[in-house]
Amino acid sequence: MAEYIESLQRLAEQFGRLPGVGRKSAMRMAYAVLELSEENVAAFANAITDAKAKIHLCPVCKNLTDREKCSICSDPTRDEGVICVVEDPKDVVSFEKVREFHGVYHVLHGEISPVNGVTPDKLYIRELLERIGDGNVRELIVATNPTVEGEATAMYIARLVKPLGVKVSRLAYGMPVGGDLEYADEVTLFRALEGRRDF
Repeated sequence: MAEYIESLQRLAEQFGRLPGVGRKSAMRMAYAVLELSEENVAAFANAITDAKAKIHLCPVCKNLTDREKCSICSDPTRDEGVICVVEDPKDVVSFEKVREFHGVYHVLHGEISPVNGVTPDKLYIRELLERIGDGNVRELIVATNPTVEGEATAMYIARLVKPLGVKVSRLAYGMPVGGDLEYADEVTLFRALEGRRDF
């Protein structure tokens, strides 16, 4: 039996906190760190602390940024009258790869899931309504994932927004039910965006 090394176990436990990382993967990562040079370990640690210290939510769209406002909200060529509502910052990256959407985004940071204790007030829905209240928004594209929770979130938002006179559309899927936007290819996302339907 291998000797128990407490600091190695602690390192593996930290990697194990990351989503999708099991015990074996966490231990492999811990061993990989030990094989790095002192310089690379310092760079790795600095990258983590630097990202945590500098990255924050954009005050407008709630996407991640290290600037005052994110690059999309700061871009004067983007159409602020069309907002694409997504669950996660990774979804913005997926849409931007398509290079066909020229509006702006709003990131909810989750989906309504009472079972998991996620109620509407825990998402950035109020901030979305404030943006719409400015009167410049023509269309809201609800691009939550095609899951039970994603559909419930989309319907909740549509019910709040439609009385405000804003067109509310949903992505055409295109996307498989139960699928995740983060893993969708560019063609599928483009077709979903082009074939969006009204609520």
